[in-house]
Amino acid sequence: MQPGKVKLPDLLMFLFGLALIAATAVVGISGLSVAHFWTALVLLGVGWNLSFIGATTMVTQCHRPHERNKVQAFNDFLIFGSMALSSFSSGQLLDKFGWGTINAVIFPTIFVTGALLIWLAMRPRAAAV
Repeated sequence: MQPGKVKLPDLLMFLFGLALIAATAVVGISGLSVAHFWTALVLLGVGWNLSFIGATTMVTQCHRPHERNKVQAFNDFLIFGSMALSSFSSGQLLDKFGWGTINAVIFPTIFVTGALLIWLAMRPRAAAV
């Protein structure tokens, strides 16, 4: 496959993952019971995994074969580094902003990411070099 060409199934997997993450926020905002937390946890886990797999595949498809390993390593470093930062700061953010705000912040992020994915799917493909 030529660099710059992203497959539609990867985009759809990523979008479905984003939809599950948005559903996580809806469940999180709708209640504080144990059932809400468990449901949100499952939705977040499946949504995050689908998004991660779709995005990782898309990153490797957008580069030449000899660049893929370095790009993949850098991408993983960014993802897991930001996860570590999020993990360490989550208690402070929850204490300062509250549960509802933490869940509501997900929606603009999902919207922007989803809009960019849809744009990526609809844009004309560049000719192979």
